[in-house]
Amino acid sequence: MYIIIGGGGEVGYYLARNLLNRGHEVLLLDKSASRVQTLTEELGQSILRGDACEARTMEEAGAQRADVIIAVTGEDEDNLVICQMAKKRFNVGRTIARLNNPKHEELFQKLGIDVSISPTKAILSLIESELPGPHFVLLMTLKKAGLEIVEMSIPALSPVVGKQLNQINLPRSSNLALIIRGDETIFPTGETVLMEHDEIYALVNHDGEEELRRTFGTD
Repeated sequence: MYIIIGGGGEVGYYLARNLLNRGHEVLLLDKSASRVQTLTEELGQSILRGDACEARTMEEAGAQRADVIIAVTGEDEDNLVICQMAKKRFNVGRTIARLNNPKHEELFQKLGIDVSISPTKAILSLIESELPGPHFVLLMTLKKAGLEIVEMSIPALSPVVGKQLNQINLPRSSNLALIIRGDETIFPTGETVLMEHDEIYALVNHDGEEELRRTFGTD
């Protein structure tokens, strides 16, 4: 697989190195001469000086035959330009963008970026999941399916405590996939009784997320 990475910072460097170690053909692009010189000794011909936002650079990099283009610069605007150009000019099948500001996520989705990854959002979700008390955490977005995987804990005063699943009016767009109760793993059925502090893993679409929060009292 041929993968082009735009942005030779620490994220781009470690990503390129790991992908090369896995046997992929990788080209890392960075417009800083000093950065390219620093990394050339280790990456050799797998790094090229050039601005990944420019069509000429991408053409020189062979974007027309790339399987994946990944944009991991420190600027969301640049990452968006790189991925849009990859799609529209070079017909690249898969684009992945680093999202520095989580507020831009909806814009990236609307403009056709296949996958956007927000380190800030991931860290916040991890912190929230480790805090004591009730929580509702987005673990993953399944873009093609239009679904999210969420984790939530049931508060002691939740209206669902002590009820069977078939007694709860769940959003039509949601599906409870797994319950963790202490050291016990439960694959729920309609007769499963929910208990306080149960950890619930569910599939839900974006529109049903707020309704799911209200149902379980995790607002």
